[in-house]
Amino acid sequence: MLIYAVDDERFALENLTDSISRALPEAEVISFRSVDELFTYEPEEPCTAAFVDVKLRGSNGLEVARFLQDQNPKINLIFTTGFSEYASRAFRVHASGYIIKPVTPDKVLAEMGHLRFSPKDQTASRVRIRAFGPFEIYIDEVPVSFKYTKTKELLAILVDRKGTLCSTSTICGCLWENDAVDAHRSYLKNLRRDLFTTLTDHGCEEIITRSKGAIGILPSKVTCDYFNYLKGGDTADEDDAYRGEYMTRYSWAEYTHALLDEAYLREHLQ
Repeated sequence: MLIYAVDDERFALENLTDSISRALPEAEVISFRSVDELFTYEPEEPCTAAFVDVKLRGSNGLEVARFLQDQNPKINLIFTTGFSEYASRAFRVHASGYIIKPVTPDKVLAEMGHLRFSPKDQTASRVRIRAFGPFEIYIDEVPVSFKYTKTKELLAILVDRKGTLCSTSTICGCLWENDAVDAHRSYLKNLRRDLFTTLTDHGCEEIITRSKGAIGILPSKVTCDYFNYLKGGDTADEDDAYRGEYMTRYSWAEYTHALLDEAYLREHLQ
């Protein structure tokens, strides 16, 4: 979880940063003492929450809030100030919270317990999967690389099953067709480990669920053209439209491809 601390007063910023770190020891806290530092910073992942002083030299908290919202519409904005009369301004940008200084760990925890956007909601916006055409997964719009080529194919199988838990035999049947399952159990363990390790490194492990040795993807945690098309049909966004291609690299995907073709023809021949 990435959190910003923004205050142009040195001791106030140190106290803010310390309070956030003590309240949320698992979070990465990045401090900014000027708006210029913040405006030129290029994050590697979306910020979950930003604690921003309302009054800043050369700018103000509301301008900073709008800048951060342009970067990430689901960021949680929590204003800090020594003046209660500024509270009404926080509502103009739909802030998640408001803290009267001095900031304390208890106050931080109280606000984090009532976030407007939960970190889980933000995960879905970070992970985008393309199934129409060559299969690809993006995190923060950057293609994800795995240690093994077949790890991506394993993920593609989970997407094709639309959230259904997949057993070892089901996965092996797709990855190695008619080969004996026992011959590939060890390799499949490596693929699963590679999948979970890679997603965990990106902070997106919650898109996968496990139960009794089976695994599946959680459709609600990702953005996927295939899932959106199934929900919306011809009302889906143009970017999610089916154009006759589906997971083109994988032979096992031909069954779903045929079903998509049939549904598409029925819709357009009526």
